[in-house]
Amino acid sequence: MPHSEQKIKSLLRLTAQEKASDLHLTVGRYPTLRIDGRLLPITQGELLTPEATQGMCDAIINEEKKKILLEEGQADFSYNFENKARFRVNVFFQQGYISVAFRLIPSEIKNLRELNIPETLYDFTKMTQGLVLVVGPVGQGKSTTLATLINEINKNQERHIITVEDPIEYIYEQDKCIINQREIYQDSKSFQLALKAVFREDANVVLVGEMRDLDTISIALTAAETGHLIFATLHTNDAPQTIDRIIDVFPAHQQNQIRSQLANVLVAVISQRLVTKVDGGRIPAVEIMVKNHAVENLIRENKLHQIDNVIETSSDEGMITMDRSLANLVKQGVVSIDSAIRYAKDPKNFESLLKY
Repeated sequence: MPHSEQKIKSLLRLTAQEKASDLHLTVGRYPTLRIDGRLLPITQGELLTPEATQGMCDAIINEEKKKILLEEGQADFSYNFENKARFRVNVFFQQGYISVAFRLIPSEIKNLRELNIPETLYDFTKMTQGLVLVVGPVGQGKSTTLATLINEINKNQERHIITVEDPIEYIYEQDKCIINQREIYQDSKSFQLALKAVFREDANVVLVGEMRDLDTISIALTAAETGHLIFATLHTNDAPQTIDRIIDVFPAHQQNQIRSQLANVLVAVISQRLVTKVDGGRIPAVEIMVKNHAVENLIRENKLHQIDNVIETSSDEGMITMDRSLANLVKQGVVSIDSAIRYAKDPKNFESLLKY
């Protein structure tokens, strides 16, 4: 086995063994793992040279992805490591050198209880149509939560599920459902084309890896309106910002129509943050907004700043704010105040919640 291939396999094996979320290869640095949010260099080896990084990249990238890398400066793909672990990979140029970021995709899809996420989210899997959004910054467990919801449908209902991803992350074992997983650039040229095809593929449930642009968002809204249950992610912070982002993507003359359409089809917005636990590891703090009549009216009337008040006063409907979720974790002794307050939307409100 060539040295580069041996080296990358050794690093990927270590990533899986240490249950790291990520592995980073950057010229001039040691290979670095991210564990529980912290970057930990592997200092037993040597600093990475341009040749070493290029060699390890060449060991895992195919010709098609190499062509995209050279044309666009970066390429995304998934990598199956010895049928033991899967990685989402991004290869990119920086200062003329190759860098590689690996994200470990757990082989087992856990349930919501194992993930410490409210089981009320299972209610959304029973809907026949609508739009469910899981939002938050990069690396906060959005894909894992979505995989859990899709797998819940797979185990308990008879539906046709299509996933549209770039790249495919979790691999589902088909149970009661037919599941077709489509990877952008490999199985379809774009999110838009793959989503348009859903209307002709007798799909019941569609997972959209990311709603990136106007066309993807527009088709997803139409699909949610026409008898499909759509699950998708956005890199937004909370429910009001998510709704604002979706509407803002469209030209001004269309925004009232989109506001009305979104008010009709939206089921829920789930926002996540992974917070460091007192005893090591991370646990999700979860904000849940369920669309009720009050939320629907606020979307239509463009009064999004009032949505947080509705979430705060609607716990009986399964809603919870991020600050209350964080405060609950602190009260349970799971996370420290210092760790939690970093993610609080309103630190003063968060501190007041700790008193009750």
